[in-house]
Amino acid sequence: MNVNGIKPIGADLSSLGITEAVEHWNLSPETLSKISIEKGLVKEADNGAISVNTGKFTGRSPKDRFIVKDTLTEDTVWWGDINIPFDPSKFDQLHQKITQYLSGKEIYVRDVTACADDRYQMGIRVINELPWSNLFASNMFLNPSEEELKNFTNEWTIINAPGFEADPATDGTRQGNFAILSFSKKTIIIGGTGYTGEIKKGVFSALNFILPTQKNTLPMHCSANVGESGDTAIFFGLSGTGKTTLSADPKRKLIGDDEHGWTSDNTIFNFEGGCYAKVIDLSAEKEPDIFRAIKPGALLENVTFVNGNEVDYHDKSITENTRVSYPIEHINNIQEPSLGQNPTNIFFLTADAYGVLPPISKLTPGQAAYHFISGYTAKVAGTEAGITEPVAAFSACFGAPFMPLHPTEYAGMLSAKMQEAGVNVWLINTGWSGGGYGVGSRIKLKYTRAMITEALEGNLDNVDYFTHPIFGLNSPVSCPNVPDELLNPKNTWADPIAYDQMAMILAKKFKANFKQFANNANDEILAGGPLVSEKV
Repeated sequence: MNVNGIKPIGADLSSLGITEAVEHWNLSPETLSKISIEKGLVKEADNGAISVNTGKFTGRSPKDRFIVKDTLTEDTVWWGDINIPFDPSKFDQLHQKITQYLSGKEIYVRDVTACADDRYQMGIRVINELPWSNLFASNMFLNPSEEELKNFTNEWTIINAPGFEADPATDGTRQGNFAILSFSKKTIIIGGTGYTGEIKKGVFSALNFILPTQKNTLPMHCSANVGESGDTAIFFGLSGTGKTTLSADPKRKLIGDDEHGWTSDNTIFNFEGGCYAKVIDLSAEKEPDIFRAIKPGALLENVTFVNGNEVDYHDKSITENTRVSYPIEHINNIQEPSLGQNPTNIFFLTADAYGVLPPISKLTPGQAAYHFISGYTAKVAGTEAGITEPVAAFSACFGAPFMPLHPTEYAGMLSAKMQEAGVNVWLINTGWSGGGYGVGSRIKLKYTRAMITEALEGNLDNVDYFTHPIFGLNSPVSCPNVPDELLNPKNTWADPIAYDQMAMILAKKFKANFKQFANNANDEILAGGPLVSEKV
């Protein structure tokens, strides 16, 4: 039974095994927010957004994310700790269980698309147990017009049931929660977790397989914006490194904040229709665009309140991974449609928990390839289950958890495109200075913004640089609106000897991590690493 909303002609959930459900199709964000409030599932904040507690899981659970191993994926997916194989028959069994669980219930169905470039657009039907999960899908993907909905056909299906838990003994999962992709059946099933990020990263994982293997297009875990002159900048980095924050620049139009493609004809396009921003310590002063975007239609996750319904953005008692999703239109300065041309600057963002890396370095082609393949950062507390403090980590291509193919597949495509476009590549440390985590302090956002602005405007092209003696990185000796001593990280430490020791420790971690890729790297790439022995 369909309850209001637009249901596409011929759409039928019974073919999936969902029967006798009360189906809400393509409801407006206002209606979904109202239903969520009336059912007591969320709290309305004083800014008009609704807020939900996602329950046990306030971040992704990487060890419970699986890919069905079948004839399509057996010889193409990079199997291991990141891409964990799942038995096809177990998938069918679990698919049947989750659809039976939703049968007879009140459910929320949304038809959306991914990819702003029409040539790559993919139709997705998202079936949610909860109305606020459906609001998330509305915020994060591209919503067809009413006329387009009438004849909508989906290529992929997502079934999301936070209240359903698997039985590991019979279903083949590790525990009750799961997120499983079947490329052959073009289906993603998610259960046992209310964390909405599993939905968007499921689609990202699918595109990371489809675009390189079928469309000759590079998928990227990055944000992107465009300047007044039409120059495009892209920002790679894992969660917590600043992609969303740094791409929301009032002087530049936002293309997107997290996931993009780079086509063979050098177009950059956004996969999504919204933003999923971290809000810990958010303020109108530090991040005005994001702060203003939190209004009716936005969905806050795992925040707390003071004075009734005033959001306390500084409280991390539930998680440090507090979030908000909102449609990209909530940002004033956006690129429409969400497309850009060849980038002129690429920024690799890393939150260095050791306090060792310079806040900005200009990379040679070899260094760019080395650091992209390495993907060094710190996992920020709360972003993943079980992470309570930042942990130094290497994530190939700044997005290995979402990449089904071997990292060198993506690195090779990026390297070719960077050289063809002749872009400037920068390594930006948004992490610590004056010492590691717990001793030093996080580099101030205003300084990072100033350095990126000067790089974008070409003001760092003809300044003096110094070379880091251990990492071989070239950094400017001065930058407008940035203290000179900050640019050389050693100068910020009270004990220079302790700095050298910590820098050597991190350099050797780089070397040890890169050994797994060394056989596929040329001499130029190998020379782009730290200037230390490989011995650990």
